[in-house]
Amino acid sequence: MDIDKDFSRNIWCILGLPFDAIDLDQTANEIISTIAERRSCILATPNLNFLCGAQTNAPFRQSVINSDLSIVDGFPIVLVAKLLDIPIPERVAGSSLIEYLYHRKTTSPIKVFFFGGADSAGKLACQNINKNPAGLVAVGHYTPGFGSVAEMSTPNIIDYVKQYDIDLLIVSLGAQKGQAWIEENKHQLNAHVMSHLGAVINFFAGSVQRAPNFAQRYGMEWLWRIYQEPTLWRRYYYDGKCFIRLMCASVIPYWLWLKFNRTKPDAQTVEIVTSVSTEDRTLITLSGSCCQTTLPTLRQAFKKSATENRNVILDFAKVTLIDAAFLGLCLILQKHLTASGRSLTFINPNKDVRHILKWQKMNDLLADM
Repeated sequence: MDIDKDFSRNIWCILGLPFDAIDLDQTANEIISTIAERRSCILATPNLNFLCGAQTNAPFRQSVINSDLSIVDGFPIVLVAKLLDIPIPERVAGSSLIEYLYHRKTTSPIKVFFFGGADSAGKLACQNINKNPAGLVAVGHYTPGFGSVAEMSTPNIIDYVKQYDIDLLIVSLGAQKGQAWIEENKHQLNAHVMSHLGAVINFFAGSVQRAPNFAQRYGMEWLWRIYQEPTLWRRYYYDGKCFIRLMCASVIPYWLWLKFNRTKPDAQTVEIVTSVSTEDRTLITLSGSCCQTTLPTLRQAFKKSATENRNVILDFAKVTLIDAAFLGLCLILQKHLTASGRSLTFINPNKDVRHILKWQKMNDLLADM
C-alpha cells in the first residue's frame, strides 16, 4: 500500500493488533477500488482466534500488523472496542464481505482463486460460484495438502498460482499457517488482494453452512460452527479461556482507568519537542497528549521517519496520555520500519502510560531500562 494512504488510515490498536474503523460497505468499496486501480492489498480479518494466537506468536502478530486493511471479524473484539470507546462501527466478517462482493451486480466480476482447503473444496467452490458468477468469478484453485509453509511455497506451486489472472486470492490453511504463507509469498504473487479467509471456501463448497443471521448478530456464531464442525470445540474452548484472561488482565483494568481518567478533548494537545537523527536512529521527543484529537500533528512526522531508514525511538518522558488511536499509528510506523529491517522503541513512559502499554499489549516495544 502507498505510504501516504497507509498513514491516513483510521486505525486503532486493540490488544496489540491494528483495526481499521470501517464498516462493511467501506471495506467492500476499498477492495473494489484496489482491484480497479490495479493496486495491491493484504487484507487481515482478525477474530478472537487471531487475537489469542497473536499473544504468543510474534510472527503471526506481525503478519496482521503488516496488513494493508485489518477488519474486526469477531464479536468479542467488537465488545472490547465498545468498552474501551474505540469507534469500530460494526463487525465485518470475512465471509460476510465475500458474500457482499458475490451478490453485487456488476459487469466486471472479481476474479477469485482459492488456495487451500480440503481436497475437493476448492473445486466445488469454483463450480458453485461459476453456476451464477454475479460479482465473483472463480478462475482456479489449488490444494497443497498438508505440509510446512516452505513445502507450500515451492517455485512450482507459486508458478502455478501466478499463471492465473487473480483479483482476489483466498487462502485457507488455518489462521497462523495461512498468514505465514501470505507473508512468505506476497511479493512473488500477482493477485491484487490476498487474504486468509479459512471458512469461506467451505461455505462456497457447500460443506458448511453459515450461521443464521440472529446467531451472527448476537455473537453466537461459534455455537453454530461447533454444531457444523464438532472438532472446533477445542479451539473455541481455548480461545474462550484466553479471552477471559485478556478481559481480566487487560480490558477491565483499562476500562476502569478510562472511567476515572477522562481528559476533555479541548485540553488535549501534543508537541514534537525535538527530533534528533543520527546515522542509524531518530529520537523523537513528544510532549502532551498523544491521542486521536492530536494525531494530525504526529502523522507527518511519523511518515517521514518511516522513510528515513533509521531506527525510531519515541521518548515519552513528557507525554501525559496515549490512546488506542495513537497506538494504531505506532503500529503503522512499526510496519514500515520492520519492512526495512528497522525497529520502533518506546522510552521513559510515566506510570499511566506504562500501564496503558501493558494493557494494550504494546509493552514489547519498551526499551529495557
